[in-house]
Amino acid sequence: MDKQQVKSERKTLVLSLLAGVCGYATWSVLTSSSVAFSIFPVLAFMLAVYCLYQEYLRKPMTEGTPAIATACFFVGAFGYSAFLRAAMPEMGSNFLPLMIALALLFWVSYKMGIMNKKAKPEVEAK
Repeated sequence: MDKQQVKSERKTLVLSLLAGVCGYATWSVLTSSSVAFSIFPVLAFMLAVYCLYQEYLRKPMTEGTPAIATACFFVGAFGYSAFLRAAMPEMGSNFLPLMIALALLFWVSYKMGIMNKKAKPEVEAK
């Protein structure tokens, strides 16, 4: 993706990250006895998915964006999983979700062009 596409698709990527966080929060609220029940993760997940759908209807995604948006969704889900497991050690280790989230985050930053910035040429003095 080039810089213009990244700026135009930033809202989609942030919404997919938010949907991942809220999706895992909803999953943990509904399935884990360690997490207290709250309706707010469910509502936030529904709103994030709805806004993501409306953004797609308003302006279809460019080439390469669906893969990056899916990766952002999983970064959010695995990142929240690692956070939740760090806060509640009885749920298990947070090593694997953290490593998956970091690997996906590096892949997303590489695909968006953040990792491969070229060095600025030196300006000649006149």
